Amino acid sequence: MGRGRLRIYLGAAPGVGKTYAMLSEGHRRVERGGDVVVGFVEHHGRPRTEVMLHGLEQVPRRELVHRGASFTEMDVDAVLARRPAVALVDELAHTNVPGSRNAKRWQDVEELLRAGIDVVTTVNIQHLESLGDVVETITGVRQRETVPDEVVRRADQVELVDMSPQALRRRMAHGNIYQPDKVDAALSNYFRPGNLTALRELALLWVADRADEYLQQYRGEHGIRSTWQARERIVVGLTGGPEGRTLIRRASRMAAKSSGSEILAVYIARSDGLTSASPKELAVQRTLVEDLGGTFHHVIGDNVPEALLA
Repeated sequence: MGRGRLRIYLGAAPGVGKTYAMLSEGHRRVERGGDVVVGFVEHHGRPRTEVMLHGLEQVPRRELVHRGASFTEMDVDAVLARRPAVALVDELAHTNVPGSRNAKRWQDVEELLRAGIDVVTTVNIQHLESLGDVVETITGVRQRETVPDEVVRRADQVELVDMSPQALRRRMAHGNIYQPDKVDAALSNYFRPGNLTALRELALLWVADRADEYLQQYRGEHGIRSTWQARERIVVGLTGGPEGRTLIRRASRMAAKSSGSEILAVYIARSDGLTSASPKELAVQRTLVEDLGGTFHHVIGDNVPEALLA
């Protein structure tokens, strides 16, 4: 029996629609004749999300008692015994109640995958282990529930559920995320525009890096050596002055952060031949950019912007 496939809906913050997207995917698969069950979904009292559970088979949860209080968690044994083709499991970074089969929900998901069950799940960018310090700096809140980055990177598919900070704050103000008595505090603290913008950028950058990994893997598997125009071209405009070396090195660092980027160093010479550029310095810069994997271009033109774009 082969390993199950893992699909993750990634979000920048609570309320962007990850659980809704996961349940929508569950309905699509059921409509196509798939055998889908809900292993665990937490709708947090959101009516639109709760409605999406209708029509989906739900595996009964396991009840546990901890310190005199009753809790429910996903019943891993029950899901394994049911053996569906697909299990919907919310909140990948969740910490299970003491006494559960595993300490973390991502470990529960790993068991299902090993049993050949496909899993569709959700997680927010702030729960990735490597981003804990960054998120704390942005929001002032240390995330206690985390998931190892490698678990998310190993997913067969990661889909970003994106929403602008303004739209998310409107959803919050309309009571579509938290209960009314918690809205003002949330908007004034964690859900401030700056926080949401920074978290969104983290999510977008993470997904972009993941897409680049997929691309590099595909190129390697298919023996593709030529450059595809799927990444940025970094153009460095040179004047022939010594600052050009600094600009070239800066461009090289930028390219290293996004593998596949192409560095083009361009010197624009006037058509009348008049110039204050040092030929010796340009030669040094040409050698530098070529040593760093870029290309040097000497272009004739009196209009610098037009010449750069030509």
